Amino acid sequence: MGRAFEVRKASMMKTAGAKTKVYSKYGKEIYVVAKNGGPDPATNQSLKRLIEKAKKDQVPGHVIDKAIEKATGGAGEDYSPARYEGFGPGGFMVIVDCLTDNPNRTITDVRNCFTKTGAKIGVSGAVSHMFEHQAIFSFAGDDEDAILEILMMADVDVTDVEAEDGNITVFAPHTEFFAVKTALTEAMPDIAFDVEEITFVPQTEHAINADDMPMYDKFLAMLEDCDDVQNVYHNAVTPE
Repeated sequence: MGRAFEVRKASMMKTAGAKTKVYSKYGKEIYVVAKNGGPDPATNQSLKRLIEKAKKDQVPGHVIDKAIEKATGGAGEDYSPARYEGFGPGGFMVIVDCLTDNPNRTITDVRNCFTKTGAKIGVSGAVSHMFEHQAIFSFAGDDEDAILEILMMADVDVTDVEAEDGNITVFAPHTEFFAVKTALTEAMPDIAFDVEEITFVPQTEHAINADDMPMYDKFLAMLEDCDDVQNVYHNAVTPE
């Protein structure tokens, strides 16, 4: 699997050019999670994880608070998740996750990203079966056996633990996110996570050649510009 998963995942949270766009995407997701699971992070673990992630990405507190207050008020938009799958320019697999209050607008916008770059949008399930829905944790360290022992003693289901270049990466089923984090933080109170997220990890890689790079860049840039797109996951590996 390897740490290259970060290369194969284009996160809108990290690649959006304008800060306001990043704030908007977080605000929308926090609103939905707080509305569905409750506004208290102490009892809504998904909200707690999302707030921690937002703070790591330097989202201001007032943006987070406003989204939670909006959810508490019971008014506002009625967003629903939407997922689109297909093949990007050059044939790599791609998953596009959205939050939308207008599905017709969203599918039109996302389809345009595919058709205008020579990509192909597919049906639901077209490529998602080739990705693993994983919880990922990365932090400084080199003793993968010790980390695996900690997790096994805590009866946590783990997919893989890898040590590379002074970093340890833990892969686990997405349902084990909080179990992994709790086990590691209790065993190592001073642990600092470089990565802690739930993502889609591709089972295979697809090399992009230099000729396809312009359309590859255009495709991802167009998806970034779609207001309803939250995250994009793919298995493309670009030339170094």
